[in-house]
Amino acid sequence: MTDLRVIDSHTEGEPTRVVIDGGPDLGGGPLSARVTRFADRFDHLRRRIILEPRGSDALVGALLCNPTRDDCAAGVIYFNNTGYLGMCGHGTIGVAATLAYLGRVEPGVFRLETPVGVVGVDLVDANTATVENVASYRYRKDVPVDVPGVGEVTGDIAWGGNWFFLVKGAPCPLTLDHERELTGAALRIRSALREQGITGENGGEIDHIEFFAEAHADDANARNFVLCPGGAYDRSPCGTGTSAKLACLAADGMLAPDTDWVQESVIGSRFVARYVAADDGRIIPRVTGRAFVCGQATLIDQPGDPFADGIRA
Repeated sequence: MTDLRVIDSHTEGEPTRVVIDGGPDLGGGPLSARVTRFADRFDHLRRRIILEPRGSDALVGALLCNPTRDDCAAGVIYFNNTGYLGMCGHGTIGVAATLAYLGRVEPGVFRLETPVGVVGVDLVDANTATVENVASYRYRKDVPVDVPGVGEVTGDIAWGGNWFFLVKGAPCPLTLDHERELTGAALRIRSALREQGITGENGGEIDHIEFFAEAHADDANARNFVLCPGGAYDRSPCGTGTSAKLACLAADGMLAPDTDWVQESVIGSRFVARYVAADDGRIIPRVTGRAFVCGQATLIDQPGDPFADGIRA
């Protein structure tokens, strides 16, 4: 019987659950190797933390672990209802707010180690943080894909810590009353990408689909709708998705370095992002958002519970 202590937060509406005690012992070594151990030996704990009846499809989990580098405050492994994430922008802001709530960090600059690299965090106050993401870039521009029930769709393939297909043109208005239509179209696009063998670099699976439209607020630049790997939409503007968008804007010469880009989510929350150029032609995005701690709990593994490890399809 294993009980887990967690702290819940939301970043601009998107939930993060940080495991602070009772998580699996994944040993040492690179975080990428520890993710493999998590998946191979302890995936039932991922399901227990994320799936109903304790969680939801929108929830992202974050396991705190010891970093391999002395200059990092913690290592973090992110996961969701279908598996594991290389990086999570909203989750990193949620982790920062959680560490601040626990008194483990103070306002200022620190680093977190993720399976895809080290990210920087500038904690402005207890709820506001800027994440300096991993190097991001556009891999392919104007990629056509024939989508059953939708037609031909064109988009850019870009990396922002996860692989994205950034669709040129949304199938309907980006509002919550069109959520089912948007989700359905995004799912069909993702399936078509898989069936037609369209991938990120080195065969990386494109598991995030992103639509864009004009912002609703006068002081924002765009509104997005992001479908996450598990089939739920991102309530926040998506940190890695915003990073991928900045990479495309930079590649097209449409956004200069150190220029703010205000990205709205489908619920109207926002991230403020900018970038600096990297030596290899990629960009280093910096994404600012707010997270608020909203719960603290112990997830109990009670003997005889038929759904102790979650409700699975």
